[in-house]
Amino acid sequence: MKYETATPTGEFTLRLSATRRGARLARLLAVQQLHDWGVSGPAADATELVVAELANNAVQHGWVPGRDFEVRMERADDHVRVELSDARGERLPVPAPEPDEGGYGLLLVAALATAWGVKDRSVGKAVWATVPLTSQNRFTSPVPSGSGL
Repeated sequence: MKYETATPTGEFTLRLSATRRGARLARLLAVQQLHDWGVSGPAADATELVVAELANNAVQHGWVPGRDFEVRMERADDHVRVELSDARGERLPVPAPEPDEGGYGLLLVAALATAWGVKDRSVGKAVWATVPLTSQNRFTSPVPSGSGL
């Protein structure tokens, strides 16, 4: 008998160390959860990129020694809501008006999501994005799924 391990409630929450390795693990585990939910194609690619960008921002700009960051995803019928929380509530994300080498993250999130924003937490902040599961995505990943990037 074969058993599947999918989150029956459509929710996924994970706390990881605020390191580059933690950000990479957040992306990899989010991809696995999307697979478990049956999300594939451009919607999965877009959600993966949003998780990667927000996790990178949480590690790079929201890092506080000894504090973790949290990844949360909720699966709905027509979208996935991604939320990354960190301990630095005073450092709000602002898209760079003229991105340099590292300033494209929030512009990418804005292009892939139907909405995104920031909410306060008792400690820190949460940056969230709503990624559509339909053809509303204005982006198609040039990287094939499962490429390891």
